[in-house]
Amino acid sequence: MKEEYWQRWKPTIDKGRSVWQFSPPDGSSGVNDWSGDLTEYQKEYLREMSEAFAYDKKKNPNSGDKVYRQSRTKSVTATIPQSTGTLNKDAEQAGIKGISYYSALQADDGCWPGDYGGPMFLMPGLIIASYVTDSPFTAPQAEMMKRYMLNHQNDDGGWGLHLEGASTMFGTILQYVSLRILGMSAHESPILKARKWIKEHGGAVGIPSWGKFYLAIMGVYDWSGCNSLFPEMWLLPRSLPMHPSRYWCHSRMVYLPMAYCYGHKVQMTEKPLIHSLREELYVTSYDSIDWVEARNSCSSSDLYHPQSGLLKLLNKCLNIYEGIHLKSIRRKALAFVLEYINAEDVQTNYIDIGPVNQVINSICVWHAYGKESMEFKKHCDRWDDYLWVAEDGMKMQGYNGSQLWDTAFALQAICEGGFEKTFPLVVERAQHYVDVSQIRSEVADREKFFRHIQIGGWPFSTLDHGWPISDCTAEGLKAALLSDRGEVSAERMQQAVNVILSYQNSNGGWATYENTRGPAWLEALNPSEVFGGIMIDYSYPECSSACIQALLKFHEKYPMHRTEEIKRSVIKGVEFILSDQRADGSWYGSWAVCFTYGTWFGVEALSGFAKVSDKWQMADLKSKAINGLSKATDFLVDKQNDDGGWGESFESCVKKEYIPVPVSQVVNTSWALLSLMAATENLAKIDHSIIDRGVNLLIDRQQDTGDWLQENISGVFNHNCMITYTAYRNVFPIWALGRYVKNKGNS
Repeated sequence: MKEEYWQRWKPTIDKGRSVWQFSPPDGSSGVNDWSGDLTEYQKEYLREMSEAFAYDKKKNPNSGDKVYRQSRTKSVTATIPQSTGTLNKDAEQAGIKGISYYSALQADDGCWPGDYGGPMFLMPGLIIASYVTDSPFTAPQAEMMKRYMLNHQNDDGGWGLHLEGASTMFGTILQYVSLRILGMSAHESPILKARKWIKEHGGAVGIPSWGKFYLAIMGVYDWSGCNSLFPEMWLLPRSLPMHPSRYWCHSRMVYLPMAYCYGHKVQMTEKPLIHSLREELYVTSYDSIDWVEARNSCSSSDLYHPQSGLLKLLNKCLNIYEGIHLKSIRRKALAFVLEYINAEDVQTNYIDIGPVNQVINSICVWHAYGKESMEFKKHCDRWDDYLWVAEDGMKMQGYNGSQLWDTAFALQAICEGGFEKTFPLVVERAQHYVDVSQIRSEVADREKFFRHIQIGGWPFSTLDHGWPISDCTAEGLKAALLSDRGEVSAERMQQAVNVILSYQNSNGGWATYENTRGPAWLEALNPSEVFGGIMIDYSYPECSSACIQALLKFHEKYPMHRTEEIKRSVIKGVEFILSDQRADGSWYGSWAVCFTYGTWFGVEALSGFAKVSDKWQMADLKSKAINGLSKATDFLVDKQNDDGGWGESFESCVKKEYIPVPVSQVVNTSWALLSLMAATENLAKIDHSIIDRGVNLLIDRQQDTGDWLQENISGVFNHNCMITYTAYRNVFPIWALGRYVKNKGNS
């Protein structure tokens, strides 16, 4: 019964762009007729469809991406090749079986699309934007969005910042408002439970600053209750350390359209629902609220990064400035802000750098140019790029997907074990996607709009998105180097190296999208309250390791290109990796859960360097690298569970200390195994039975289909918000099995 309704949803995929489309049941005249006033038949069909997507989050809040996966594995019948090897046949066969299943999920364009959901604050922003701009979703989309939010309501009535998190004011109010926008009555049980939670925790005055912003645009919160977003900051001299060009680009591109909306006090036309929400969301009457007092109010359920004394002082000064600012200067600032918004839209084909700024940019261009404008229509067209359907409903992803990232990893996983000979067409298609996703041109007015050089870089998702990232460029280059077909030419690989070298910071590490541009003290101005590490682009061990690995692999194949620069870069990078290693031997992972992830990257960098250190005559640094590897293996061995695997809670990211889970996770286990096997090339002391036990867990957990079950959430950003990578449960076990087979074959 469920599959009948699941099959109504299918994505079209082209050059990585995934757009989910609803196929109406036989007898209906088309999807456009499933909007506005519905027939009784349509209403009943949508009700039944919603029930088919009912999901029990108590079993596991992380959905398994079953809608996409079942549609692909039904239409693509894969014959599983048999292992021809004699060494460790079980592991080799498990790897082949895993790739055979995963290859069925590969799109025709060569990428692997998948569920990249998890944060619960993203889709409400989109629903609010659609409501503010009077651009409703189709009835099937609205029903599926509603189902997703209801599926992830916590037992206490609230919603978390992410789907595994405890209830927060931010998550709860945004879902509450969204469900009311989508037509739920104030008297329905889920709404009553949510409202009870909200009022017991102090009401909407305690929503964090981003929530205050969304509610103010709706007219459900007074703009005077928001601290100044100071549009004039964009006119400050660029040499100042607090100029926004020095911010991490995600923060820069979120606070840019926020400044536009604040400067214009953008607010939708009042509707009856707005008046109802003013009564429903507060513990006192709306008219009696002291909005000035509310500015700095944040519920204890949400507060991860409290306001610093410096930020409080700055807010006080800027709020005074709001009463005396010159209108001519404000107009000039807002004109530049809009110009910058337009540039970001064009540079990214209206996808924008991420879901939050895409949504707020949509509101800005609606306000500036109108609902019928080309700019706004292009924004609306890109809303679909961020939506994904799984067995728990329709969600908004943390990006327009992770296509290049997952594809580059998959290529390395398949090739390391020598499986490319068994799956040549899979590898060929994947290499094609890597080829077409490399960035070939610069954006217009790059310096005016604070963009780093980008020719030769790779993005996280699609070429259309177009923001290159250091580690995505590195993984793209590593994937391209695996091909002997020459899809990516030597010249284009050299361009990638140029980009990677340009990303390196003075401390030897690599940040994400740009160099670190601002001082660390800027984090004291972090106004988000719910995220950490958002103000500047920091050097990360993951990004640094990926770049070191890519440079080493490129140097091995092209030893005459920028030879000395690459050597110096790698040496500085290794010194950074060593400096970032914790006393217990681990590395903190900032982009996945958590110490098993960060340690994998740290080990790969040190192991890669150790292989060339003698040739480079770097005995002292090699000794330090070997010592670092030894400490890392001691850390991982100490964390192995009794079942042979490793399991880590997302709380490790939040609290920045290793927090185990009692049941091992295949993803954490794979990272630990990859680390230990990389380290064995340089260390003789590892007990290989430790690795055997971990590999046996991966084999035992594999399903008959070749898949692995979706387990705990594995991604993170900004320390406090988790995000799903459904590809990880396939790619990393395949990679670990392949490395195991290769190592056994060489032993």
